[in-house]
Amino acid sequence: MTVIDIVEFEINNERYALDIGLTREIVEMIPITPVPRAPPYIAGIINLRGEITNIINLNNILDLPEKSAEDIEEHKIIVLVPEAAEGSIVGIIVDAVHSVLQIPEKNIEKVSGGLSSEAYVKGIIKIEDKDTENLDTEKGRQKSLIIWLDISQLLQDLLASAR
Repeated sequence: MTVIDIVEFEINNERYALDIGLTREIVEMIPITPVPRAPPYIAGIINLRGEITNIINLNNILDLPEKSAEDIEEHKIIVLVPEAAEGSIVGIIVDAVHSVLQIPEKNIEKVSGGLSSEAYVKGIIKIEDKDTENLDTEKGRQKSLIIWLDISQLLQDLLASAR
């Protein structure tokens, strides 16, 4: 049975995931320096241990509402491996990082067509939560959905549009 390793995170109370292979590290939110005339999806840059890291606001790209300013310090930054962005160091802002999961391929419904390319959705992950209110009466668990984002395609499209 094939398993896929993902990082599960949250944006606006919704669960998302990305491939663990794209993740270099997860860091606490630090002050972001705005970049003049940058596209709206660029939150700015940070100095992460001497490396200038471009910070992307996924809310803007995915057309999700922004959280209030006082909640921002609770956010996390998922720093991606440089290979994900053609050698650039890029981080994405998320509300919270929950866990690293190993998902059996049978629990993933692949998405194709317009939704996958327009919304950068690679698939929908179905997992069972033990401690939830809406229980599946057969198994006593709720089936939760995690949107598996195609971060590689998203970055490719952003880099292509910047040229």
